[in-house]
Amino acid sequence: MLDYHLHLWPHEESSVWFRLDQIADYCERARANGVSELALTEHAHRFADVRAVVGDFWERQGHEPTSATMAAYWEFHARNSLEEYVTLAQRAKDEGLPVKIGLEVDYYRGQMAEVAELFAQYPFDVLIGSVHWLGTWQFDDIDNEVNMHEWTVRDVDESWRRYAEALDELCATRSVDVLAHPDLIKVAGYRVATPEPLWDAMAESAARVDVSLECSSAGWKKPVAEQYPAEGFLDRLVAKGLTFTTASDAHGLERVGERAGDLAAMLEARGVTRLASYRARRREMVDLRA
Repeated sequence: MLDYHLHLWPHEESSVWFRLDQIADYCERARANGVSELALTEHAHRFADVRAVVGDFWERQGHEPTSATMAAYWEFHARNSLEEYVTLAQRAKDEGLPVKIGLEVDYYRGQMAEVAELFAQYPFDVLIGSVHWLGTWQFDDIDNEVNMHEWTVRDVDESWRRYAEALDELCATRSVDVLAHPDLIKVAGYRVATPEPLWDAMAESAARVDVSLECSSAGWKKPVAEQYPAEGFLDRLVAKGLTFTTASDAHGLERVGERAGDLAAMLEARGVTRLASYRARRREMVDLRA
């Protein structure tokens, strides 16, 4: 099994952002849960280097009720060094820990070429792509009152449609290897009545560029109470012949490799017996139960 979505967000009481012992603890917890390979994929927006490239993009979106919230979010998060993060991940590999050097890459409309140029300077094994906001609205920030209020005033069908469009544009840039939590738009529990056309569209977007898809247990912990992707969506992705990684999207030790067996069973029930591993951003298929 793989866990290709792990974050190294710091312990609040520590002044050290990233630590080798934290990675070692992740690997031990993963082993206990039947996971043999981890990808460290910290959020790209947590690095000052990324902000220097994309700038204050929310100021170019036109004013929205969520603009100030987005600005404050970046002010808090974008303060780490990409060089230090990659150096630590490389050190973990060099010491024999079963990790891959990765990053979770947000979608920035019209700026992905510049973002890709930045990341090309580093020895990443895998880049996973995600859509976490529409305009300045962070639709998956379920702990923020401003962002959650938007779900009560926005048209849900339109929000899902915009998400599918953004995911299509992210795929078309060919800047990532894996799509993280591909139906994340459902996270807060607001669903469209007939998701099938959007599932078909997103599956086609992924198939067009042969990107891998993440099968993640993280959604079981969210208000939606469902893994990513939904089973109907998963069926469509399998039918397209797409490849998969498995993930817990863990932000802490207690979640690493969580419900890996359940994810494996879901994939095996659909005839999927191999997973997509990555080295130097090249896909290598491995046995699902390796």
